[in-house]
Amino acid sequence: MRIGDYQLKNRILLAPMAGITDQPFRRLCANYGAGLTFSEMMASNPRVWHTEKSKQRLAYHQDVGINAVQIAGSDPQEMAQAAQVNVGYGAEIIDINMGCPAKKVNRKLAGSALLQYPDLVQQILEAVVRAVDVPVTLKIRTGWDRQNRNCVEIAKIAEQAGVQALTIHGRTRECLFEGEAEYDNIKAVKQQVSIPVIANGDITSAQKAQAVLDYTGADAIMIGRGALGQPWIFQSVAGLVENGSTTLTPSLKEKCGVILRHIQELHQFYGEEKGYRIARKHVAWYLQGIQPNSSFRQTFNAITNAKAQITALEEFFNLILLDKDNNVRTTT
Repeated sequence: MRIGDYQLKNRILLAPMAGITDQPFRRLCANYGAGLTFSEMMASNPRVWHTEKSKQRLAYHQDVGINAVQIAGSDPQEMAQAAQVNVGYGAEIIDINMGCPAKKVNRKLAGSALLQYPDLVQQILEAVVRAVDVPVTLKIRTGWDRQNRNCVEIAKIAEQAGVQALTIHGRTRECLFEGEAEYDNIKAVKQQVSIPVIANGDITSAQKAQAVLDYTGADAIMIGRGALGQPWIFQSVAGLVENGSTTLTPSLKEKCGVILRHIQELHQFYGEEKGYRIARKHVAWYLQGIQPNSSFRQTFNAITNAKAQITALEEFFNLILLDKDNNVRTTT
């Protein structure tokens, strides 16, 4: 798959997620095979462009591959300027957020709220495309609510404006993240436009990814919440979708090593004071796939020191690996 002049290494993309797709997480997903990863959403408000928080969100590492940055806002000129600033910082693809359902974003007429105003959508897309010489992509939902699923209309506007790829989450803004994603509207969009269409929503396994691609005819799939606590999902999805082969899930020992390295990188990236707080949510997601009913989560959340977090994780992993070895010996 191509986006503008960029050839992606595969069709399996990591979704931009606020508070999650920082540099350490993007590197991890890229190492496991994500064909393209996106930064956290950057506001178009000029007052935040040069803050320390914004610089952290935009932090790039060559291991990530193509540097794709997502921006959000509602003013066409501010969005154009934000795109230029981010390209100046090294962005190679600019993605426009018109899919976020969060109230604090929608109150500012940004994210999925923009789907109510196709004329404004057109103005924003045209302004951003004119402003930069890198590919511009767009992420949307199927519409504002179930009675107003206008993704085909928005897709045609995007194509005419020069947008070079379109991601569609198979829910309306009204749905938030509830219920199941639907793919009929993604299929309809794919049949109406010639630009690459990327399907998103509830893709949590290689089999589901293949089924969504087959049903919608989409050019690629994007994984968001399905990667939380299991960044190795990209390896298994890419194996099936690109090569038709089944890839074994990493061993428990490998997973434990990956988790430890990820938490250490969070401490290094954010500094110990902020890093240990951010580590908590990632450890909670990892535990869901390792020991979902473990009381260790509460123990871990009570720790207020980065080094103590690493020590606690090492001790916990040593115990569960030892238990596994003992169970294997007992059953054999």
